[in-house]
Amino acid sequence: MRFSFLKVTVCVFLVLCGSIYLGCAAENIKDQDRELYREIELFSDVVTIIQSDYVEESEPKKLVYGALEGMLSSLDGYSQFMDPEDFKEMEIETKGEFGGLGIEIGIRKGVLTIIAPIDGTPAEKAGLKAGDKIVKINKELTRDIKLIDAVKKLRGKPRTKVELTILREDEEKLLNFIIERNIIKLKSIKMAKMLDKEIAYIKLIEFQEKSSRELEEKLFKLEKKGMKALILDLRNNPGGLLDVAYEVADKFLAKDKVIVSLKGRIPAQNKVYKSRGRRHFLDFPMVVLVNEGSASGSEIVAGAIQDNQRGIILGSKTFGKGSVQTVIPLKDGSAARLTTAVYYTPKGRSIRDTGIIPDVKIELKEEKELPEEEDIFKKLEEKAIEKSPAKSRAERGKRVKDKEDVIYDNQLQAAVDVLKGILIYEGKVENREVKQ
Repeated sequence: MRFSFLKVTVCVFLVLCGSIYLGCAAENIKDQDRELYREIELFSDVVTIIQSDYVEESEPKKLVYGALEGMLSSLDGYSQFMDPEDFKEMEIETKGEFGGLGIEIGIRKGVLTIIAPIDGTPAEKAGLKAGDKIVKINKELTRDIKLIDAVKKLRGKPRTKVELTILREDEEKLLNFIIERNIIKLKSIKMAKMLDKEIAYIKLIEFQEKSSRELEEKLFKLEKKGMKALILDLRNNPGGLLDVAYEVADKFLAKDKVIVSLKGRIPAQNKVYKSRGRRHFLDFPMVVLVNEGSASGSEIVAGAIQDNQRGIILGSKTFGKGSVQTVIPLKDGSAARLTTAVYYTPKGRSIRDTGIIPDVKIELKEEKELPEEEDIFKKLEEKAIEKSPAKSRAERGKRVKDKEDVIYDNQLQAAVDVLKGILIYEGKVENREVKQ
């Protein structure tokens, strides 16, 4: 009796869900809808068999959760089912604090892939890169792993360690990383400063709830400091909230410019986002830095700037995550993250798997030292410090540490050169050396 009741309950529940989702009346059921109902009956039969014949007693919720996880993960690399605990963690993450390694992951061509390591996190410090394929977690193969299962394996208590085996395309061998988990506290803006008297630099690492407001505050402060040009750094920014990405792009565009278009399966999912013309930062040239770790929201901003000819996109090709996921809360505290639309740039380009192609392609050169001519000046400064009796040992130690921290960024330098040329052409600055 108990099994029959469960069978009827599951069947009725799923049929109702299917009816709501399909939105069609019984008299207009199509052939594919009839097929769906037949498969739902098959699912119900299997649940009943498990309950009656499986060697151990099974919890109904565990069976349904397992089915939902498999169903959503079979759709694409970004759709997933989240139990109540996972859903709560996701909500915390969008507010800028969560536990783990600090990487954004997805399933790409059937392989667990790092979309981007987040700046300043254990993953980034360990040397993980966008595009790295995770083939093992704690020595267990990730073949056919579900996204939600991968997330659970990577998360854990702070100060515990996880071992990752990585396949990197430009390496001839597998790479092993042992990384200590930590509480990841993120500020959406890592850095905002003037590089010289005219050129400002902002590093935006993720699109969180407060990102738009924080960006606006930084821009006003930089304007007061004399900003005449801007470098917006979106490298290794894996995305975040769609509405926030829209708001960020909106700040740099005149009214009624298309930012992004969404196209889904049903008309209600189709939407065109246009700039509102409220507060603008339009009176300066800008360069947007991107790389293979720039995904989702970063690609929306870069595409809007590029197609509206508002600025220059510089760096390497972006990740190519051109779809939108909607999080749908369910009544028991769980949620479904479902791909509901594909997005297009203002000129109608889909960037799924192709990414945004920069206007100026420059691959990052990982140099641990400054260019030779600049390094000479640093050596001269060090000699002056050594000869000066007024300098303490602590000051000399700080100077050496500062030198060790310096990494030459050829993409950033190229962005400075581009903006410098534009400012000179427009007659806004004299032709002189730009120092970072």
